[in-house]
Amino acid sequence: MSFFLHKLSSKRDIDDAVKSVAEKVLVLRFGRDEDSVCLQLDEILSKTAHDLSNMASIYLVDVDTAPVYTRYFDISFIPSTVFFFNGQHMKVDYGSPDHSKFVGSFKTKQDFMDLIEVIYRGAMRGKLIVRSPIDPRNIPKYDLLYRDI
Repeated sequence: MSFFLHKLSSKRDIDDAVKSVAEKVLVLRFGRDEDSVCLQLDEILSKTAHDLSNMASIYLVDVDTAPVYTRYFDISFIPSTVFFFNGQHMKVDYGSPDHSKFVGSFKTKQDFMDLIEVIYRGAMRGKLIVRSPIDPRNIPKYDLLYRDI
């Protein structure tokens, strides 16, 4: 299903997408095409892309081709989904310590659609962080790991 979605293959492509997508939520899925969980998420994203076309633009990013962004967003688990609106990174309170990205796959298409709608409406009101409408039981649990440098 991932062949229905646009792929960004370099830092420049990602920068251009962040700068050019206006008045819509920019969805960047970081992962690998051959990963089974990424494929599950890609199926949900591709099935909802048309329905959300007025509110969101969805792109796939391979973590190996964009190491700068992979490090910047601390993508240590894949898939991870990051959201922007008018060039501004949108954060979502999922009830977990990390508000910068959604880690894992969405359980249902409706969970993803509800989240995009909440991000879109919040961003249109000038909010930079919104509360997730997804049932907490449907949000994957993980622990943040901090590395000392």
